[in-house]
Amino acid sequence: MARTVFRLFTMSVAVLLLLGLRVAAEGRRNRCFFNRTQESCVCYNLSEETASSIIQCLPATVVEFWGGDLEKYTALPIRDLDDSVIDTLGSLIIQKIIIGNVLVPEMLLARVLKFFSYTHVQELAFESCIFQGTGDWRDMEGQDLPILSLSFHNVTSAPLTGSEPAFSSLGRWLGTLEELAVTGSRVTSLPCAIGRLLRALHSLNLAHNSLGDGSLAPAFCQGALPQLQQLSLHHNNLSSYHGVCEGVGLLPQLRHLDLSHNQLVADPSSSCQWPPSLLHFNLSNTGLDEVPALLPPHLEVLDMSHNHLHAVDVSLSSMKKLFLSQNLLQAVPSIRNYPMLDTLHLDNNFISELPRAEMKLLGQLQDVAVAGNPFSCSCSGAGGLQALAATGHLGQGWPGDYRCHSPEQYQGWQVAQVPMSVLRCDPATVVAPICVALALLAVAGAVWLARSRSCHRA
Repeated sequence: MARTVFRLFTMSVAVLLLLGLRVAAEGRRNRCFFNRTQESCVCYNLSEETASSIIQCLPATVVEFWGGDLEKYTALPIRDLDDSVIDTLGSLIIQKIIIGNVLVPEMLLARVLKFFSYTHVQELAFESCIFQGTGDWRDMEGQDLPILSLSFHNVTSAPLTGSEPAFSSLGRWLGTLEELAVTGSRVTSLPCAIGRLLRALHSLNLAHNSLGDGSLAPAFCQGALPQLQQLSLHHNNLSSYHGVCEGVGLLPQLRHLDLSHNQLVADPSSSCQWPPSLLHFNLSNTGLDEVPALLPPHLEVLDMSHNHLHAVDVSLSSMKKLFLSQNLLQAVPSIRNYPMLDTLHLDNNFISELPRAEMKLLGQLQDVAVAGNPFSCSCSGAGGLQALAATGHLGQGWPGDYRCHSPEQYQGWQVAQVPMSVLRCDPATVVAPICVALALLAVAGAVWLARSRSCHRA
């Protein structure tokens, strides 16, 4: 039994840290819980006494380890695995491992990480962990690992700057890593040398950190992150729109860039050119009061919601989706500037009426959202919205979030409930025929009266 449990320890870093221990399985409290529906297993407060319950995690594809004391195993001698243990590791179906709320000695982690090469684990995540000390990664020189996605959230460790030599020993594995997230960890910089090791990385999430304008150019230096397509920098300390443009200018494959929740200032005199590959640009919650003059030339999706825009006067023939909710707009941008547009969101602005000239073009879009605006429920205003809703392309919020602001008799009404009778909205079409009929009757009456008098005289 001790040998079987020993093999199972290798199912995660936390388990690997217990290699070499002899653990009795009987009489111990079960600390691992397997969810058959989700094929996941969660283990709490791993220790020498509770490790035997890991056997329940054998059929799981996702295993989580929360809490435990790993410090006392830092000096534990870890021997090479024999063939039977390697075979056991190869038979496990675990795809993802999450380790949380634990202090991780880097020296111990460096000694056991290579054992992952015998598994099928593709995702490794650390949540609310403290990385202690420095590790000797020389045993990982030239080592392959199946891990393609690596994430750290709310972790504490030594600064990355100065640790480049240690990471160079992980170069072969880091060169195959595809996704990396370091979020909520007070990161202030990413050394250029580390970026150059991440040759296959296509997604990098550095949200909720402390990156400033001067952090980007060194991080995204010449030769760094050559395959990067998605970059998330939201909730950092960025302030210069021009500085970010220059900072990411050397990323030749960049397609998605998220700068939301940074207080940006755009310099109108800037001549910086964004990477031509950039298609999706998130500038929401950035404090901008106008659309920057210089946008990526082939942009397809632009999110500038939750800003202070009074007008949008840009023309991009490639634009497909435009999000402008929660601004100060009083008019709908000209749809003619965006011949490829299929989505337009204008919720919670100050638009009172949809222009008749744009109504036909709006009706051709797949998704239009204008909820929460102070609508004038004149015949043209309410009628236009009702006609747009009839196309089935008016987005979420109809009819409850579309309410009249004026005139007074309809204030607070749902736009959908405003009557669109012909007599109210186009009285001329009713009055004119009546007038013509009355005129004809008057003429007929006059003719009849004239004839009647002629007859009497005769």
